[in-house]
Amino acid sequence: MKKAVVVLSIAGLVVGADVGRAQSVAEQSNTAKEVERTILENYEYSNTTLRSRPEDYSREGALEFWSNAGMLNEVGPDGGQPSRYEIRSLTPKHIKVLTLLEGQAAVAHYYSEGALQPEGSPATPHYLTRVTQVFVKEDGEWKVRSTHWSPLEGGGGTSQAAEAKPEN
Repeated sequence: MKKAVVVLSIAGLVVGADVGRAQSVAEQSNTAKEVERTILENYEYSNTTLRSRPEDYSREGALEFWSNAGMLNEVGPDGGQPSRYEIRSLTPKHIKVLTLLEGQAAVAHYYSEGALQPEGSPATPHYLTRVTQVFVKEDGEWKVRSTHWSPLEGGGGTSQAAEAKPEN
């Protein structure tokens, strides 16, 4: 009898945990919904026009690790490089947004998959990366403040690298 009670108690805890998890997803914050929509709109724009939008970035610029395994890049408010593509058919997948401060700051984690060729660089036909992006809200819009792209096994990042900066 004790075994049955213990088994039923554990089953109840597991089911309760699953219900709690489902509720938290269903009750996704406005921030999370807005940031996810921003990511989807940014990808659609860049895939359609074959260019990045400078207005996607914070007026303070951003820090980024690009998918070429290079060094940390400081990106100005203009969005950095590359800004134009010969091929860009990327899809963001499995977007999860962690709200840091409702209506002000969030971190998004997702995968970016497809084909990519920055203008003047070799193509990456199976671009497959993990993405972590920090977003801040400025003047009512979500802007990128930091990004880290890291290639997944079986895929690749870009071959493009930051331009060398002259030493002072």
